[in-house]
Amino acid sequence: MKYQIPRGTYDILPEQSHKWQRIISAFRELAAAYGYEEISTPVFEQAGLFERSSGESSDVVKKEMYRFTDQKGREFALRPEGTAPVARSYLENRMDIGAAVRKLYYIGPMFRYDRPQAGRYRQFQQYGIELIGSDNPYYDAEVISLLWFYLSGLGLAKLRLEINSVGCPNCARDYDAALQDYFRPHLGQLCPDCRQRFELKPRRLLDCKVKTCREIAQGAPSQLDYLDEPCRKHFQDTQHQLELMGIPFTINPRIVRGLDYYTNTAFEVSYEGLGAQNSLAGGGRYNGLLEQIGGKNIPAIGFAGGFERLLLALEEEKVPLGNAPAPELFVVTLGEAAREYVLPYLNKLRLAGIQAEYDPDKNSFKAQLKAADGRRARHALIIGETELAARSVILKDLASGEQQTYPLEPLSVLIEAIRR
Repeated sequence: MKYQIPRGTYDILPEQSHKWQRIISAFRELAAAYGYEEISTPVFEQAGLFERSSGESSDVVKKEMYRFTDQKGREFALRPEGTAPVARSYLENRMDIGAAVRKLYYIGPMFRYDRPQAGRYRQFQQYGIELIGSDNPYYDAEVISLLWFYLSGLGLAKLRLEINSVGCPNCARDYDAALQDYFRPHLGQLCPDCRQRFELKPRRLLDCKVKTCREIAQGAPSQLDYLDEPCRKHFQDTQHQLELMGIPFTINPRIVRGLDYYTNTAFEVSYEGLGAQNSLAGGGRYNGLLEQIGGKNIPAIGFAGGFERLLLALEEEKVPLGNAPAPELFVVTLGEAAREYVLPYLNKLRLAGIQAEYDPDKNSFKAQLKAADGRRARHALIIGETELAARSVILKDLASGEQQTYPLEPLSVLIEAIRR
């Protein structure tokens, strides 16, 4: 039987892995500069965690979660998003003890059963930030600035940051009622999902991707007109902090995000060159989530983005991500004695951090040099009978053709020459 990769998944091949390493390391470095620490949670959790946090009526819970029952009948789900597991870990491991604010970031696979399309897969690699413990608008701006500087720092120019406030539960009630009043005359024109959203979560009517529903939603009332005074001030202060940081943004009152736990600030960063599916990352404040899953009322804010669509944007803008790594050194031996003699030195070079290659299947001098060129090695380390007798090696620069003889002891002299 011939096996194939499951639909909606992909392999990261060696020819692309260096691009992934580049953007992942850039995220880790910037997150660390902002004072965030890495957290890693299991790829599956109790299904109830996502039902309580994301909302039982959300598309994630109703349509997209990969659920399974274990041998004892317990229901689990592959994680569809990263915020709820981090919140669960924060509470379970008592991270609230000690520092008032915890700054956490994560990188890892998420799983959603969805129609595969460009930049959207059923298993996808996500990066995210979670700041837990403060309601200060400064942190809203800090989290947004980290995302903005990460994406723009990679070289993307066609970025657009949109922000909104979805209010708190108090002012959201009035807004939900206003939305129902607006959409009620159009119920017959709405898609089946939106007719359910009308009763359960009216704000999700603004997030529907069906063309007819989007057109109807154009005239819907704005959340910003229904903010109470504390929410209005929080949004104004967040905007002021972003202006002080020099972060360009546009207010878009249609941003609601797709999960129930968002409150106050909501934001998205899109890339203008990707067509309809152009969102690179988004997030917002979720002050009620930790209480929903059994903790205290602890404020928090975060974002998440997918590496797949980010790579598409970098490719669209032709941002160079470098070449696949090439060996610094390719060992070329002449004769069986030279082959045996060089082996312990080959391992010592590798342990010293030199990327060194050796091909024991090639015998002739010409074939070994051709292999070195094929692997784009910087240097060839040549040892034959003459070098063996003198306990030395020839180091040849494969770009310029220049070569020089070095003793094998002390090895530090050779390593220094390779790294020059």
